[in-house]
Amino acid sequence: MARAAVATCDVCELHAEAVFRVEGMDCNEEVVILERRLKPLPGLEALSADVIGQRLHVKYDAAKLTTSAMVDAVGQTGMRMWLEHEEPSVDSADIRWRFYLMGASGVAIVTGFLAARGVFGAQPNLTSALPIACHVIAAVLGGVYPARRAVTALRTRTVDINVLMVIAVAGALALRDWAEASAVVFLFALAQWLEVRTLERARQAIRALLDLSPRKAIVRRRGVDEQVDVEHIASGELVLVRPGDKVAVDGVVESGASDVNEAPITGESLPIDKQPGDSVYAGTINGRGALDVRVTRIGRDTRVARIIHLVELAQAQRAPVQTFVDRFGRIYTPAVIALALIVAAVPPLVGDESFGMWVYRALVLLVISCPCALVISTPVSFVAALSAAARNGVLIKGGAHLERLAAARIIAFDKTGTLTRAELQVVDVIAFGASAVRDVVRYAAAVEARSEHPVARAVMEYARHTTPDVPPAAAFVSLPGLGAEAQVGGRRVIVGNAALLESRGIAVPPAADDAAGVASARTYVAVDGTVQGALVITDRMRETAREAIDLLRAQGVRRMVMLTGDRAASAQRIAEAIGLDEYHAGLLPDQKHAVVRGLRGRGGAVLMLGDGVNDAPALAAADVGIAMGAAASDVALETADVALMSDELLKLPYAIRLARATVRNVKTNVAVSLLLKAAFLALAMTGAATLWMAVLADTGASVVVVANALRLLRAR
Repeated sequence: MARAAVATCDVCELHAEAVFRVEGMDCNEEVVILERRLKPLPGLEALSADVIGQRLHVKYDAAKLTTSAMVDAVGQTGMRMWLEHEEPSVDSADIRWRFYLMGASGVAIVTGFLAARGVFGAQPNLTSALPIACHVIAAVLGGVYPARRAVTALRTRTVDINVLMVIAVAGALALRDWAEASAVVFLFALAQWLEVRTLERARQAIRALLDLSPRKAIVRRRGVDEQVDVEHIASGELVLVRPGDKVAVDGVVESGASDVNEAPITGESLPIDKQPGDSVYAGTINGRGALDVRVTRIGRDTRVARIIHLVELAQAQRAPVQTFVDRFGRIYTPAVIALALIVAAVPPLVGDESFGMWVYRALVLLVISCPCALVISTPVSFVAALSAAARNGVLIKGGAHLERLAAARIIAFDKTGTLTRAELQVVDVIAFGASAVRDVVRYAAAVEARSEHPVARAVMEYARHTTPDVPPAAAFVSLPGLGAEAQVGGRRVIVGNAALLESRGIAVPPAADDAAGVASARTYVAVDGTVQGALVITDRMRETAREAIDLLRAQGVRRMVMLTGDRAASAQRIAEAIGLDEYHAGLLPDQKHAVVRGLRGRGGAVLMLGDGVNDAPALAAADVGIAMGAAASDVALETADVALMSDELLKLPYAIRLARATVRNVKTNVAVSLLLKAAFLALAMTGAATLWMAVLADTGASVVVVANALRLLRAR
């Protein structure tokens, strides 16, 4: 996608951004080559590369530089680049020739070995003319493409693996190690092919996770249903979603009813029933019914497109450990090259006359000096984890947040809408004096049947299951902030809080007999001026809240705290029911912010889980702010560091477990890369390692770390 924006009027420049796909950008060394080739171009302002996604994000002055000029410049490096939204022109002849040359090199090597052993009638002798000619031909054929890339790298003053390989092969030929030179070239070509194939598997798996929306939809126009490309659908049009189809747009159900699988967006495995008036999202999967959907958002404005964009941005962001590995790689390569020069020059100068032996060891060191496996070990793990999280309904906005998530030791929870469902329920009924519990419920339900207040809905839900014979009410009056009153069977019934009773001069019963300690949550029922009883109404706790807390505690989270603006009694009941360590009640947003800042001083990363809107100050104060139920909230998607796409608390322990698995994966990959490098450095110095062993170790390590990182894609 290429985007452009005009600058201020007093500056006659056209500033633009473009995102390119780059074929052949498989390592940070290729990134260095691209930077050195593109940065001298007039009009280039900034560029950033995503190796795993093979993307190059460029900011430039469109008055001085064109995208075609950048594409041509990249073509001179031996790589190919095209704008992301364009279909690339595949150079099949180039691909075929690379395969043919590698195959011809292999055939020449086999021929040379057979000739040396007298298979063709000659005297078995490795120094005879035919075997030597075969090995030299194999080295030349297999070295055509590495040599081209090496020349390009040297033009940009870069020493990459191709330069090192060409030097190593040339040195082996100069030392008359004919078979070694040809074997190294062939193995290098084969190993690079395996590495590229493994990386491409990773890219395809990641793209498959994000390729969610269909490209066409059935649109009803002038009474006729026709299949239309999604980009040609306008907001307000009517789209028909057949049973089993993927939804192509964001919209509102106008007619029809069906169950819709929202797992691609929220990770929620159970289908959601959709009725007229409900929202549906692009990328979700329709169930058994047909839906007519009025379009509200299309293309890049849809929820899934925005999620994909945020995941891509997250993949391009660098975690602290990635920055460290990159810095180490930049130091490691020059250091080993310098060591190779010392190994080649110093021993002969101090009396060791076996010059060829030390040069050979130096050539092995040159091959080992390429840090590809080390540098690729971290980004591929983070990208795989971020993609797996997105598939399971957890949007993590970058590797840095993933690292901090893994370090979580303290979690602060908002109460309403997070630990509870923001749905009221009757948890107890208290009858005073000679009154019966059943009568208290009947009178309360009779009055609340006329109200739309959340308290009324909770009372009616309770009455439906316990008291089916609710009498009718008349002369209903709603009293906002207090309650309601009505005539029930000729008696005046008031249902409301203590303030309403006091305003009518009705004595409020003391709270001492309230065993639950939640008198402040009571809704009183008074009949003809006498309080008959009360209903205790509180938030409905999430069914998985206790399980989530137990899982988090098992994962090593030391302290879990609830922050709420609700009353202390209600907060205490919830905290004790689900096993929290502490709670803070009656808090305003700025007070929540202060509590979170205080928690950060207790050691370990602090997470804050809220709804992403009214908890914004507290989310910002935490090391990681996590918004819950973000699939329906634009604000939460944009502001939180981590977004749980559905209202499912169990996604939080999943996210922390995935983050810790990712950090372990990264440490394993770095350890494998460093240990292999260290082992072969020692083997090279003692003469135990050969060139072909070094090639297999270097590229084989890249294959191993990429394959290890791909395991994160299967995280559940």
